[in-house]
Amino acid sequence: MSKKISWIMCGLLAILVMGCSANVEETNSDQGEDVVTLSFFNRWPVEPENTYFKTLIEEFEKENPNIKIDMESVQEQAYKDKVRVIMGTADTPDIFYSWSGEFAKSFARGNKALDLTSYLEADSEWFERIYAAQFGPFSMDDKIYGIPITMDQKIFYYNKNIFDQLGIDPPQTWKDFVTVTEEIKNAGIVPISFGNKEPWAVAHYLTTLNQKMVPEDVRLGDYEGSSSDSFTHPGYIEALKTLQEVVKYTNEDPNSLSYDFSKQLFINEEAAMIYEQTSQIPQYDTSFEIGIFEFPQLSEQKGDPNYITGAPQGYMISANTEHPAEAVKFLKFMTTKEMGQKLFEETGLISAVTGAVNEENANQAQLDSMKQIDEADNTALWLDTAIDIKIVNAYLSSTQLMLVGEKTPEEVMEDVHNAARSLN
Repeated sequence: MSKKISWIMCGLLAILVMGCSANVEETNSDQGEDVVTLSFFNRWPVEPENTYFKTLIEEFEKENPNIKIDMESVQEQAYKDKVRVIMGTADTPDIFYSWSGEFAKSFARGNKALDLTSYLEADSEWFERIYAAQFGPFSMDDKIYGIPITMDQKIFYYNKNIFDQLGIDPPQTWKDFVTVTEEIKNAGIVPISFGNKEPWAVAHYLTTLNQKMVPEDVRLGDYEGSSSDSFTHPGYIEALKTLQEVVKYTNEDPNSLSYDFSKQLFINEEAAMIYEQTSQIPQYDTSFEIGIFEFPQLSEQKGDPNYITGAPQGYMISANTEHPAEAVKFLKFMTTKEMGQKLFEETGLISAVTGAVNEENANQAQLDSMKQIDEADNTALWLDTAIDIKIVNAYLSSTQLMLVGEKTPEEVMEDVHNAARSLN
């Protein structure tokens, strides 16, 4: 745990994301004071998250009648696109949702995000009730720009019934993994469900494999900047070759299969495993018990073996807001233990508030994952939010072509390298 705290205190990556709406002030006739309206750009228009945030806002406004929250919610991919457009305008929201990593860091670098360090220093209880390590990906130059609301981990879910019937155990090494997947395949069952129609799915595999196959200083240097030799380490090619091995054990043509359909294959017991996020466990209404295991260790691994793949998600405040105190008050309310528990219990999202997920409200798979998150040395952030969007686009489109045999790993990395060089 101490390693994680020092990581955040150094500050790593920060990022912002925005929506749009103007500040509005009107008079509360009952109390004779101005009512401040804050624009809140969110990325949860679907259920159950949408209802959770509407209820949260209602409860906050009841306690704070002089503050109104005007929420706009946009679906995930559309949000990513819209926020990049809005960030180029003067009409930014007071509070906005943000992924961590370069996605946020690029906005913070552009002076679009309010530095929240002083607010957290002035209220140590607020800082201490959030898992300390989760601040790191929202930090830059020893300053904190975002408040983590959720945290997550990428893990393999497995069908315990299938594993028990075949007499196999969750693998820990790559050799074990190959043996297990071969046995499942020989039993006439798809070993791994994988839908990559939305290519962020393969980005999660790449996140894990790059962390394992590329030395940490090289990988972080490549992700954080671009130079003449960016993305030339041979570990990137080895990571793609390992991905090709994984795909041998997935359903056919993953590029044509949606993420939602791949979930259904696992739920229907047509696949024995799926590489998924901890936060999604409540969405898997299965007739069998789900077990979890981390991505197996690789024999030629160059990265820290005690990393996990995942990232916090959270909210930031616009540097242009006219009402920073009220915006901070809303984020403090959102990150109380009570709200953190409700977030987890009503949506399944893993709250970044300490104690919000516990033995009374979580199942064993969730508790196991929380333990892994807490004990990890560090976190490898999602590749598609950790590096520049131009590199991301080249990486994911070329990898999709590799999955259907139209590009080699070497050709994929040449495309990625060229995209990185084009940023100079």
